[in-house]
Amino acid sequence: MQGRHVVFLSWRDTANPEGGGAERYLERMAAGLVARGARVTVFCAAHEAAPARETRDGIRFVRAGSKTTVYLWGLWLLLTGRLGRPDLVVDVQNGLPFLSRLVTRAPVVVLVHHVHREQWPVVYPGLMGHVGWWVERTLAPRVYRRSRYVAVSSATREELVELGVDRERIDVVHNGTDPALPSSVERAATPTVCVVGRLVPHKQVEHAIDAVARLRDDVPGVRLHVVGSGWWADELADHADAAGAGDLVTFHGQVDEQAKHDVYALSWVMATPSLKEGWGLVIGEAGSHGVPTVAYASAGGTRESIEAGRSGILVDTFDELVDALRQLLTDTGLRERLGKDARAVSHRFTWEHAQERFAQTLDVVLDPTGGSHVLK
Repeated sequence: MQGRHVVFLSWRDTANPEGGGAERYLERMAAGLVARGARVTVFCAAHEAAPARETRDGIRFVRAGSKTTVYLWGLWLLLTGRLGRPDLVVDVQNGLPFLSRLVTRAPVVVLVHHVHREQWPVVYPGLMGHVGWWVERTLAPRVYRRSRYVAVSSATREELVELGVDRERIDVVHNGTDPALPSSVERAATPTVCVVGRLVPHKQVEHAIDAVARLRDDVPGVRLHVVGSGWWADELADHADAAGAGDLVTFHGQVDEQAKHDVYALSWVMATPSLKEGWGLVIGEAGSHGVPTVAYASAGGTRESIEAGRSGILVDTFDELVDALRQLLTDTGLRERLGKDARAVSHRFTWEHAQERFAQTLDVVLDPTGGSHVLK
C-alpha cells in the first residue's frame, strides 16, 4: 500500500493525560498500517503534553481544539485538505463521531469500542446527555448507513446492531496484549487488590473502595491500590475517607509503564468494576502477571476478555463483586489456578493478529472487488 493515506479522527491520543486503552488501540492499528506501507495521519485534540504537530513511530500527529471543539476542528481540517487527501478515513466514535462522512468523498470506517447508552446520564446528566445519546443512537447510524464498522468485541457489535447498523457491515477486531514488563516486585505478603484505569465516574472505582471496606474484617490486611488519573480523583479520595477506607487505599496517580506493571506484580487480584468496557486492556495486562480479574458481566467486552471461571470471575451485582473478591483473596488454590489461566488467556490475543484483521477490513473497503489486496 505504498503511498496510500489513511487519516484517523480521534478526540484523544496516548500522550493526552486523559488517554487510555482506546487510544492505545488506535495507535497500534495505525502502526500496523505504517508497517504495511501506508501513510498515516492521526488528528486529535490539542493538549500541553505534546506539540501541535509531530511524527512519532512513522505516524503524523496533528492536534487542534479542545475536548469539545476537536470535532469541529477535525471536520474543518478534513474539508479544507489540511490533513492531506486521504484515501480512507477512520472515524473513531467514542460516544460522539466526527460525522466525517458529511465532508469527505473518501470511504469512511467507523471504529467503536462500545456504545455509551449507560454512560451518557452518568457523565452528562440532563440535556447534554440526552443530546449525546440521540447523536449516538439515531444520527450516527443514519450518517454512516453505507460505511463499514470495526467493533473491538462481539458485545459491541451486538450493541451496534441494536442501533440499526447492519451486522454484515461490522467486523470485530479484538485488542491485543503487550508482553508483561519484567518486575523485581514480589507478590504482596498481604491480600492486595488493584484497580487500573482512568479515574472517571463510569469506571465506578467507588465499588472497589466500598468492597475493601466491607472486607476489612473478613480479610485481615486487605489493601487496594488505585493506578490512574482523571478529573474524578478528588471525589474518589473523599469517598474513601467517607467509607472509612482511607487507610486501606493507596492512590498512585498517573504512573509510567514500569510502575504500573510493578503494581500488577504485587497484586493478588484486580477489580474492574466499570459500568462499560469495550474490551478492557488492563485485564490482559494483569493476566500477563498471573493476576485474575473480577468484573461486571454487564460491562460488555469483559465477557470476552475474561473467560468466566477460568481467567477471572464475572459478576452481576455489587454484593457478588464483594463475594468474588473475598473468595479469591482467601482461597489460594482458586486464585493460583485462575491466575495461571489468566496468563495463558493474555497470550492468546496479540497486537500482530489485531493489526492484520484491521488491515484486512480496510483492504476490503479500499478494494471491494477483491482484485488487489492493497493493505497486504
